[in-house]
Amino acid sequence: MKALTKTDFNFPGQKSVYHGKVRDVYNINGEKLVMVATDRISAFDVVLPKGIPFKGQMLNQIAAKFLDATTDICPNWKQATPDPMVTVGVMCEGFPIEMIVRGYLCGSAWRAYKSGVREICGIKLPEGMKENQKFPQPIITPTTKAEIGEHDADISKEEILAKGLATPEEYAVLEKYTMALFLRGTEIAAERGLILVDTKYEFGKHNGTIYLMDEIHTPDSSRYFYSEGYEERFAKGEPQKQLSKEFVREWLMDNGFQGKEEQQVPEMTDEIVTSISERYIELYEHITGEKFVKEDTSNIAERIEKNVMKFLK
Repeated sequence: MKALTKTDFNFPGQKSVYHGKVRDVYNINGEKLVMVATDRISAFDVVLPKGIPFKGQMLNQIAAKFLDATTDICPNWKQATPDPMVTVGVMCEGFPIEMIVRGYLCGSAWRAYKSGVREICGIKLPEGMKENQKFPQPIITPTTKAEIGEHDADISKEEILAKGLATPEEYAVLEKYTMALFLRGTEIAAERGLILVDTKYEFGKHNGTIYLMDEIHTPDSSRYFYSEGYEERFAKGEPQKQLSKEFVREWLMDNGFQGKEEQQVPEMTDEIVTSISERYIELYEHITGEKFVKEDTSNIAERIEKNVMKFLK
């Protein structure tokens, strides 16, 4: 099984390329973006040394599916998926924030809460909450979009407006879309026996209109619990059975890595890589309700180049 961890294409009309943590984004004539979901995997804002076979294909296909399922809520950037690992879409000017929405108290929010924090991104949290408890209603806790190697930082609505990262009118639209998308994601998850716990959305503007960008409701950008057994586990204070990238973070933490400067990424053996790939396939099949069909990985870069070239012509 091969993994695509690096791309170096030269498409017709290509103006620039941006290599993100997981995606490589090619700017075509300042109008279109060709976004390649590589098999790179990141955790704690660090790109891990080995790629995960089929991860890019899974993420791209999940995102494409959810983008198509939410076009009635807001416009999004997607125009086509010429290859299982590629989405081509409208070039937008992104807002420098990520809209994180949380339905439950867990992950970094729980770690902060446990340490005594009672306010996140300007939102006051009730006393006496437990890990994995449902909020009375979902909360939006935005973060800044960090440069590679830096950590995203929490930011409040007030700070976003004060810094001019969005106008009050734009922010009202971002909030409205975020809540509506989260509600739709929650409904779709419930049909699959899942709970959408938290997720993030990115937005940008194109010709003055706000578009949903990037991925949506994937296990890289979202956390899911299994509905079955949630109440029992919560009542007993047991960890929830979850579908997300959290298992990768847990493996890293168990091996002494949390993204801090002096820490070394543990060795990623073939067994670890295979097990992460298998977990991602499980995620894909649960989230979409469809069987995952593995694409030929004998020469991924060549296949992508051929498919994208054909589309751009």
